[in-house]
Amino acid sequence: MASSASERHVRPVVGLTTYLQQAATGVWDVKASFLPAIYIEGVTLAGGIATLLPPQPVDESIVERVLDGLDGLVVTGGKDVDPAAYGQAAHPTTDDPARDRDAWEFALLRGALARRLPVLGICRGAQVLNVALGGTLHQHLPDVLGHSRHQAGNAVFTTSSVRTVPGTRLAELIGESSDAQCYHHQAIDRLGDGLVVSAQDGVDGVIEAVELDRATHPDTWTLAVQWHPEERLDDLRLFAGVVHAAAAYAGEGVR
Repeated sequence: MASSASERHVRPVVGLTTYLQQAATGVWDVKASFLPAIYIEGVTLAGGIATLLPPQPVDESIVERVLDGLDGLVVTGGKDVDPAAYGQAAHPTTDDPARDRDAWEFALLRGALARRLPVLGICRGAQVLNVALGGTLHQHLPDVLGHSRHQAGNAVFTTSSVRTVPGTRLAELIGESSDAQCYHHQAIDRLGDGLVVSAQDGVDGVIEAVELDRATHPDTWTLAVQWHPEERLDDLRLFAGVVHAAAAYAGEGVR
């Protein structure tokens, strides 16, 4: 039986990882799972259905059941990754670890990569992807660069001009360069297995995006940026990229 037009255009379901920490709202001050609404808006404006994935006990059967319901995954921003995950002691400026969130996101990523589920990493998400694949991080960029331009502090985003690497998925999505909203004091150092650099800061060369090498993973859409595309919802290209890939994964489009 031929499918109807509505069946052929079902929106893909994209999961977004969330914070799990103390939060105040109204008269309540409790531990809560939450995510800034702009992440959700990025997915929905790009044509996807957003669903939240709060940190919870890591169990392979739970992870697989969650991933069964998704067509794509966004690993969002947040606290620094626990340096123990890449074999380093903590720098004095590194956040206290959120080990429950680290473990949950590592497990989701392992499962997503195994089934070639489309993945977009954002800021912390890029670092989680790199560490999950055996890479390391610079724990405090001012020690490396001599300046704090990538994270001004006090929730003020700085604008960096990033240059993409020709032939990458990112270059196809955003062109040769783009202005990026940055807020990170850490960055990728040694690349994880299978990743290639797809963008760098145009001034100091800091790695600003990575992706799975399409030469060896032609059927896997995995891309992660160090900046915050959700802060510029007038430019939906990255969200559109993961939503389009998720639709293709679900059988509703062309990869």
